[in-house]
Amino acid sequence: MKKNFIISAAIFFGMCLIYFFIMISKTEGNFTYLLDDAYIHLAIGKNFALYDVWGMTPHAFSSSSSSPVFTFLIAMCIKVFGNSALIPLAINLVCAVGIIYVLAKYYSRFSNKTIFVVSAVLVTVFSAALHLQLFSGMEHLLQVFLVILNIYFLTDWLQGHFKNSKPLFFFYPTLLLLGLVRFEMMFYFVSLAFFLILIKKLQESFLVLFFGFVPIFIFCYFNYQQTGYLFPNSVVVKGTAIDFSGNVIMQVGNVLLSAFENRSFYKRCLLPLLLLIAVLIIDYRNRKSLKEFLLNNFLLLAWGTTMLLHSVFADLKSILRYEAYLMVAFAMLILPRLTTYFENFRKVYKKNLILTLLIAGNVLLVISKMAFSNKILCYGSKNIYEQQVQAGKFLHAYYNDSKIVANDIGAMSYFTEIYLFDIVGLGSPQVMEFKQKPNYSQDDLGPFVGAYTKTHHYDIAIVYKEWLRGFVPKDWEEIAVLSIESNAVVSQPDVTIYCINPAIKESLKNNIKKFNWSKNVKVKVIE
Repeated sequence: MKKNFIISAAIFFGMCLIYFFIMISKTEGNFTYLLDDAYIHLAIGKNFALYDVWGMTPHAFSSSSSSPVFTFLIAMCIKVFGNSALIPLAINLVCAVGIIYVLAKYYSRFSNKTIFVVSAVLVTVFSAALHLQLFSGMEHLLQVFLVILNIYFLTDWLQGHFKNSKPLFFFYPTLLLLGLVRFEMMFYFVSLAFFLILIKKLQESFLVLFFGFVPIFIFCYFNYQQTGYLFPNSVVVKGTAIDFSGNVIMQVGNVLLSAFENRSFYKRCLLPLLLLIAVLIIDYRNRKSLKEFLLNNFLLLAWGTTMLLHSVFADLKSILRYEAYLMVAFAMLILPRLTTYFENFRKVYKKNLILTLLIAGNVLLVISKMAFSNKILCYGSKNIYEQQVQAGKFLHAYYNDSKIVANDIGAMSYFTEIYLFDIVGLGSPQVMEFKQKPNYSQDDLGPFVGAYTKTHHYDIAIVYKEWLRGFVPKDWEEIAVLSIESNAVVSQPDVTIYCINPAIKESLKNNIKKFNWSKNVKVKVIE
């Protein structure tokens, strides 16, 4: 097992080290995360650790974190080790070591051949693009690590024919954390509980729901007291729109229809699901009874149902991160069924041509993810450094405690102590309330932003012009445009700086000219 772990870790971290040097070579030696969202976690963690405020700024509470456990962990690390932007990277590195170690131990159960174990570990981590998630600075490696532990201990229980309950004492604590690491884990809790009922494990089914949902209910209770919403702002803004007003059946129908039209599902989830179905069909044909089939496959069925629920009610976009936990679970459950393909490929690949083609298709899918990840890793941190980080450091230099309007709020909040107005709504309850009105239209956003920022005397706006939906408030004067090239992750290559407070117009222009912008940022000052 030790040999398998060392080889797997050497390959994975060797690749990560190469990408690390590529990334910092494009950011003037400054390590920068691939997503501005990582700085949202850092901003809240910093403010909670240093000011006892769970918010994007030290001045007000804001439920902007989609992962309360991950953000709290960052806050505790800042409390102990001091404020450092490298803390999420350090947490992810620890999780990555744990992931590879547990996977090597898990796959060693099914084969003593190094080639199988190492191949299985690498297929698992790269099917979820975990090298990409490592540098995202987000919570997905922690989620994957807990899912791996969850499956590891649950399969321990299964292999003991449900007689040894010791693994369950390690299994249930993973459920306690998973729901507050990512809220879409609720799909897994429901699916797992349902299939446990089918195999007549009623007590375990109840405990899965209890340990999974109680922490979420507690969080929702406290979040509702602060915001009037059960879930964090990011979940409310991006979640599926079923508000139980009007025709609920029609709303559900629209959601299901949109799922069928989701191209990301077909690109990322269809091939794994088809392989799962093929494996289930083979096992069903060889069954002795329906009960035996369910006992052997209830975990595969639960994760298949989880993937379908996630595809309908959650997101599959962004840098392969939302489905990472699903890909890891599928690999852990399917690869042990395919040991003969690894060990005796030449003898068995023609016996089931459809299964062979599906395996080949999934291998090609992993290769395509590697190619996609390469582009993000080579240019993503460069984009964030040149756009969000540069804007944050500019504000820190000249407007550290000013009233600022923004749309990408992570780095700008982390590097400063500004008073923030977020036009998306993740950091501003006023925008959340406005967007939740029954008669809300995107065309209304611009006038609302203009009126609010005028009434509350904001100074500067640093936003994507396109996100104002064609409405630039008449009191805002365009001062400069910041442009980047080789865009891979940011929504727009151009950011516009507006002056809202006329008294600072000339000083704002001068400060933009004086600031030492990255050499790759094209700064156009409007004269």
